[in-house]
Amino acid sequence: MSRIGKAPIEIPAGVTVTVDADNVVTVKGPKGTLTQKVNPDLKVSVEDGHVAVTRPSDDREHRAQHGLYRALIHNMVVGVSTGYRKEMELVGVGYRAASNGQVLELSLGFSHAIYIKLPPEVKVEAKTERNKNPLIILESDDKQLLGQVCAKIRSLRKPEPYKGKGIKFVGEVIRRKSGKSASAK
Repeated sequence: MSRIGKAPIEIPAGVTVTVDADNVVTVKGPKGTLTQKVNPDLKVSVEDGHVAVTRPSDDREHRAQHGLYRALIHNMVVGVSTGYRKEMELVGVGYRAASNGQVLELSLGFSHAIYIKLPPEVKVEAKTERNKNPLIILESDDKQLLGQVCAKIRSLRKPEPYKGKGIKFVGEVIRRKSGKSASAK
């Protein structure tokens, strides 16, 4: 069996997990409600504070989906109970970020500012402190959506390896390259 798939998911206090007839898993908690349609071949059962995902056979596809759906359900349980948070840092002279409701305004060295309208499930906060790089803090209960939004923001100005300028995650290490070196003749 899949090591990830066979591990039971513990349901924390204040979170309810329900599975309906169409194999749709609904997780409700203090941070919100998430739903996920599960492959009808797999069986999801909720009993005495744990969620278990079982597969009918050892086919390659069943083994792959066993671990996948277990991980998706686990991410939903963690998301509605504690939530997810990502911090991004803007490295570069003149790079700025400002948030106004669900709209994020970025100045990334282009001739114009970039405005991104974020989904209502994602909360955004932009911090700017003196002598520090601007920070973008994103919070959500949906891990997939949060990762997608972060990837979209990062794609606007990826960190480059020569000066390290761009949008990076806090704590991320950028591999640096040396520039041109004079050849000895």
